[in-house]
Amino acid sequence: MDQRIALLLHILGVVVWVGGMFFAYVALRPAAVQTLSPPQRLPLWAATFDRFFPWVWLSVIALFGSGLYLIAGYGGFSAMALYISAMFAVGVLMLLIFGHVYFAAYRRLRKNVAKQEWKAAGAALAQIRMLIGINLSLGIINVFIAILGKFFV
Repeated sequence: MDQRIALLLHILGVVVWVGGMFFAYVALRPAAVQTLSPPQRLPLWAATFDRFFPWVWLSVIALFGSGLYLIAGYGGFSAMALYISAMFAVGVLMLLIFGHVYFAAYRRLRKNVAKQEWKAAGAALAQIRMLIGINLSLGIINVFIAILGKFFV
């Protein structure tokens, strides 16, 4: 694979994952809270995540695959600048947080929405919202590291 293709896949992964979190957190959530009651809002979120999370998994695969390919092409981790290692570490943390969202909180949300247990579904969504807020912040930090890191090393 060409380095340019790997970089393109890497950037597209960031756009989909971080951009999707930004949209959900900054636009969809406030609009849903303003216009929908919990029995309407919670199924909307479950359906939204049903559609978004496969794209996140695809982005994770693209990001880690292309990132490791790019790192290998530059001589491996031992040859990398500190900011590249920092980006990778933040990416791993983001993946771990997303893993918890997907395998724990999202499953609770879906289960409780299906049972129409709105209080429990709301608690699961609150946890997802907090963790997505953390991941969005980490994603933005990683964009800053990617763009400005080489100027501080």
